[in-house]
Amino acid sequence: MLSGKCVVLGVTGGIAAYKACEIVSRLKKLHANVRVVMTEHACRFVAPLSFETLSGNQVYVSQFDHNWEIEHISLAKSADVMVVAPATANFIGKLANGIADDLISTTAMAMTAPIMIAPAMNTAMWKNPATQQNIRTLIDRGVRMVGPESGFLACGDTDVGRMSEPVKIVEEITALLTRVKDLEGKTVMVTAGPTREMLDPVRFLSNRSTGKMGYAIAEAARDRGARVTLVSGPVDLAPVPGVEMVGIQSTLDLYEQVTTRAKTTDIVIQAAAPADFRPESVSSVKIKKTGDDMTLHMVPNPDIAAQLGRDKHEGQILVAFAAETNDVLENAQKKLLKKNADMIVANDVTMPGAGFAGSTNCVTLITRDSMDSLPLMSKRDVADAILDRVIAISEGK
Repeated sequence: MLSGKCVVLGVTGGIAAYKACEIVSRLKKLHANVRVVMTEHACRFVAPLSFETLSGNQVYVSQFDHNWEIEHISLAKSADVMVVAPATANFIGKLANGIADDLISTTAMAMTAPIMIAPAMNTAMWKNPATQQNIRTLIDRGVRMVGPESGFLACGDTDVGRMSEPVKIVEEITALLTRVKDLEGKTVMVTAGPTREMLDPVRFLSNRSTGKMGYAIAEAARDRGARVTLVSGPVDLAPVPGVEMVGIQSTLDLYEQVTTRAKTTDIVIQAAAPADFRPESVSSVKIKKTGDDMTLHMVPNPDIAAQLGRDKHEGQILVAFAAETNDVLENAQKKLLKKNADMIVANDVTMPGAGFAGSTNCVTLITRDSMDSLPLMSKRDVADAILDRVIAISEGK
């Protein structure tokens, strides 16, 4: 199944290092080429000879091994994926903060292939705010996480921090490396995040969109072989590697970029949250308080999704979002027809786990002849479900 694929397996110095031997064994049974890189502390738990025997390859430990190749660059170039299992709190901190002081961290820094980590540590270390901040940073950068799980730990505690079992880690690696490139040759434009409608040089009107859903869709489309453009409002997210990034501020900015680029795009997914109205005028200086109330005169912004629906060319797929607080399905169905969209992704933002800023979502995919409610899942899984349906719609056109 993994013939022709190269997995660079990083092993750091945790008690779960012995489980990495099973990861290598399982990957070899799937005919993957496994190249193991270890920290010096990991060698205290498992001898490099064990990994050399299981992988059939040299094990790399030092940046200064006598070899004509520059080790971390060579490893990074050969990899289809880098997996670090176990990933200690120390390694996670290094990766999140750009520290490269040994072979495994320099290899990770040079890696252009996807990176997956399987954290393993004491519960208190996992729950430490510094570790949690580092994890959030890595997730925002697109690093994939497997675990940790709850269970019996080496310290005697029974709580979260246990490394996921090798079978699960290998399943995640396999799923990543064998994902069908069913969007190869397609151009996909995704919009994400909020817009800002300026009142004066200091203040603006906006909304709570974080852009996470749109960024997940862009990443998923990229992984499925599409050429992706991500038009993004101001968000606190790292750019998606391998995707053309276009930054915008206002709804008018978004309108100009999207309507121009849609002319040469196969699939448009409108996940951004543009403002329906903007201030009639923008003050050139900060507006001062002159009384107990303030009146704003607002004018409508262009309806971007409706314009895309009117301009939709032959074979083009248009997907819009409907974030609602009431009458979700009814409002979404109306939007489907009004915007001439091929699909509406509807979600009730008041539901636990489906609101703004989280890493999960719970949506209903609505087309003219179907309505499928999905369970609560990660935004990346929602992204793949959306793209699965887009492909089905495309094949039916």
